[in-house]
Amino acid sequence: MASTLYTYPNSFRAQKALIAAQYSGTAVNVPEDFVLGETNKTQEFLKKFPNGKVPALETPDKHYLSESNAIAYYLGNDDLNGKTKLEKAQILMWINFAESEILPPSCTWTFPCLGIMQFNKQNTDKAKEDIKRVLKVLNDHLLTSTYLVGERITQADINVCCNLLTLYQIYDKLKHFLTCIVGCTFIMDEFKRVYSNEDESVSIKYFWDKFDAENYSIWFCEYLFPKELTLTFMSCNLIGGMFQRLDKMRKNAFGSVCLFGEDNNSTISGIWVWRGHELAFTLSEDWQIDYESYSWKKLDPSLPETKKLVTEYLSWSGDFGGKKFNQGKIFK
Repeated sequence: MASTLYTYPNSFRAQKALIAAQYSGTAVNVPEDFVLGETNKTQEFLKKFPNGKVPALETPDKHYLSESNAIAYYLGNDDLNGKTKLEKAQILMWINFAESEILPPSCTWTFPCLGIMQFNKQNTDKAKEDIKRVLKVLNDHLLTSTYLVGERITQADINVCCNLLTLYQIYDKLKHFLTCIVGCTFIMDEFKRVYSNEDESVSIKYFWDKFDAENYSIWFCEYLFPKELTLTFMSCNLIGGMFQRLDKMRKNAFGSVCLFGEDNNSTISGIWVWRGHELAFTLSEDWQIDYESYSWKKLDPSLPETKKLVTEYLSWSGDFGGKKFNQGKIFK
């Protein structure tokens, strides 16, 4: 019979256990209907796992384990966990290294990008230096060793690898987005300089004269939850927070997002321009924190109504479809 591992998709903690199970040939079932924040809060789940955390393992004989390292140890075998007292100690040493030296700075660096914790520049800068030090320790050790312990894969290698995983994700698609366009007639930085330094009549004409519809796209966004908007200054902060979290998009994107209406009766919508023709936010998890709170519609740049809409949002003037302009923010 198989053990049951409760977890959410792509959890680096659960992957320690799943990899161990594959190496040892231990059968593990992962329920597809598990929903983080729901399943693990039910009375049935909490009766088995009182702390309500995942990953969590139910063994065939109805024993219950939590904590990823303990689960990985249970699902592994002697080859992974060590055969001698010295091997076991060395493997445990590297597991502790992964938990205490790799994981904290890794989380400090990457979690703000994912919206899991608040960004702090001083802490992030320190985390980057800590990661450099950690990688040097690993590199120096692996100069003379193929594996961290012994002559084959052990749980030490698995844990270190999994705890480094978040530092190496979400790169290929993003790199493609940032570098794949060549021979483009629309230079984003030049347009931003014109927009910042010239009157709107000049900058908007420049935009349409230079816009490259083959390599860039224009999108209209609208906030999906206007009834939740209260004071206008708080709604404006909502826009500013989104801009801050999208900071790494600035070089390749431009946006004008406007607040309409008044306190307790307002809406948010905007115009965005970026490289490529797909919704850019899906290319990087760093960019996915806010975008699902908006509807997104790709606009046809050849249509008169698109040019009218872009003109209104870039100049913050016009009828805006009957909406009363309150204030706006520019992402550039």
